Order: sequence, then C-alpha cells, then structure tokens
Amino acid sequence: MSNVVYEQREVKRSRYAVAAVFAVHGAVTGSFATRVPWIQDHADVSAGQLGIALAFPALGASVAMPLAGSVSHRFGARNALRGLIALWTLSLVLPSLAPNLLTLCLALFTYGATAGMADVAMNALGVEVENRLGRSIMSGLHGMWSAGALVGSAAGTLAAHLGSDARLHHVLAAAVLTVVGVLSCQWVLDLQPAEDEEPPPRFALPPRSALLIGAIGFCAVFAEGASLDWSAVYLREQLETSAGLAAACTTGFTLTMAIARIAGDKIVDRFGAVRTVRASGVFAVLGGLLIVVAEHPAVAMSGFALMGLGIAVVVPLCFAAAGRSGSNPSLAIAGVATITYTSGLIAPSAIGMLAQATSLMVSFALVTLLSCGLVAFARVLRPGDRATISRPDAAVPDARP
Repeated sequence: MSNVVYEQREVKRSRYAVAAVFAVHGAVTGSFATRVPWIQDHADVSAGQLGIALAFPALGASVAMPLAGSVSHRFGARNALRGLIALWTLSLVLPSLAPNLLTLCLALFTYGATAGMADVAMNALGVEVENRLGRSIMSGLHGMWSAGALVGSAAGTLAAHLGSDARLHHVLAAAVLTVVGVLSCQWVLDLQPAEDEEPPPRFALPPRSALLIGAIGFCAVFAEGASLDWSAVYLREQLETSAGLAAACTTGFTLTMAIARIAGDKIVDRFGAVRTVRASGVFAVLGGLLIVVAEHPAVAMSGFALMGLGIAVVVPLCFAAAGRSGSNPSLAIAGVATITYTSGLIAPSAIGMLAQATSLMVSFALVTLLSCGLVAFARVLRPGDRATISRPDAAVPDARP
C-alpha cells in the first residue's frame, strides 16, 4: 500500500473518530443538564445560588482553554485528546456528589475546565482533518455534538422520570462515555510537533484574528443561548401557550440546529463560508423578526426554527476559520472558544435582566440586532488556503504493518 493511500485512509478514519469524540462530548453535556434539579436539591441550594454555581463551568473553561495548546504540544494531539476527553467524561460525576454550594462551585469549575480543554483539542483535530480532506466537515462534527447532546438528554430524562439517583446515573454514564471516548481517540491523527518547533506559551491571550472571528461566534452563541433558555418562557409568558407547546418550541429549535449542522458541510462546500454565513444571518434576522412581531404561537415557533437554522453552522465555521488564521491554530481556536463560551454565559442572564427592565419582546429585538452582525461581518470568515496545520512529515506517522 502506498504512503498516499495509507494516509488517505488514516485521515478518513480520523474523521469518524473525531466525530465520535464530538458526540461523546455532547452526551456529557446532555447528561448533566437534565439532572440539574436533582443536583440542586442534593446540594440544598436556592435558585439564586444555583445561578451563581452555574457560572463556574464557563469560568473554568475560560481559564483552562488557553492551556490546551501546550498540553497538545507536550503529549501529542492523540494522547492529549485521549487524556482530556477522559477527564471531561469522568468530571460528570463531580457535581452530583457536591453536598453544598462551595463544593458544587468547585465541581462545576473542574467540569468546565476539562470541558473547555477537550473542546479546543477536538476542534483543532477536526480542523486538521478538514484541511487534509480539502472539504468542509466542521459543521457535521458539531452536528454530531448536537446529536450526542440529544442522546444524553434523552437518557437523562428517562433516568429522572424513573426517579434514579443522579450519582448512580452519572457514574454509569461517565463509565460508558469514558470507554467510548478513549477508544475513539485510538484512530484520530497522531499529530506531533516538529523537532525544531517552539512550544506554545503555557498561557497567552488570543491573537487579534481570533478576536474578529470570535465576534461572529459571539453573536451566534448569544442567539443560541437566548433561544435555548428563553424560547419556552417566551411562548408561555408572551403568547400564553401551554407548557407542552412551549417545551416543544425549544425541542424544535434544538432539532433544527442539529439537522442544519449535519447538512451544513455540503452547503459550505458549494457556496463557501462567507456566503453561507451571510445567508444564515438573513435567516436568523428573519426568525428574530417573526419572534418579535408574533401574536400567534405558530409564528413564534417558526421564528425560533428559522433562528436555529440561521445560527447552526456559524460556530463550526468560526472554529474552522480560526484554525487557518495564523501560525498557532490551537491558540486561535482557544480564543474563539473562550469568546463563545463567554457569550453563552452572559446571554441568558442578559436576556432576563433586559426583559425585567422592559419586556421579552425587547430582549429578542436585541437578539435580532446581534444577528445582523452575521450578515455584516461574514467576510471575516473568508478562508485562506486549506494548508496543513502541522508538518506533513510529523502529522501521520508511517506505521504500516
């Protein structure tokens, strides 16, 4: 077998392996989110205290993400991802063990830190595989994350319905997901730094290019966070619908995003990142306008569906652009990830505070305005050459039998 054919097989196999890791990452998130009420009761914290605690995952992620590049440089991409995904899946157990607010905050900080570092490592490998394949795959990878989150949420919902102890549920989930994640890492690209390559700084601020790309991601994730946390409330309070219909709106929004991400790569390959994001921004703005002017639940639900369709592929394309934006892709990806995590953190509370001061309609007018940024600044995502991030001779070792 020639080196070229062998490397092509390695890259294709790595694509499916990274996709499995994305699904595992999403499943951990879904497993945790559905058991938050149980964790709140077990830790005996109020709603306000829970809100404080739930800020710690994003804080942990923001602190730890810039460290991911140095970890990958020291241990190699495969070993780094294997270790980081295992730490992330195992950290799922920690919040359910917390007996009070302090330990819950510490557990969620660790949970967020491991999540963020694994997120950077798997996105960096996803970008590398995309570059080698010469076509878009990042949207599909994030679609696998959404699919994993839906599976994790479904399992968590069933566990909650059966009244199971979240500690037992999360121990079992962590065990299964750790095995799947670690085994999947066996087939990702084993990228190694070149002998003369300088190690990245242990901690550094993101480059300017990451700030510009991250601004696009900020707008998309703000709309995503607002829609996920407030769509059901919007229908219930603004349009006085039933609780079931309100919940169905959130589910529909999530499904729309997942489907759009899985199908998004073909669209990106055909029309390019810039035109795709501009069109996506138009859909998001139209969705926001429907939400704001809606007087009937069907109109608002259509608006949220359009919003999900419009923002679905933006963040994957931001990661892809960050990975090609300079000489240190891990640092750029970490910068974009930090900005998007921050957006996801502040969006729900910002919507709530603005709604309390004015109304939910005004809050979603703000979301619509931010969605205009996708149209205005899409050119930031204009791709350069799909160059290989690491040196070819160090990226895929010749391990033929």
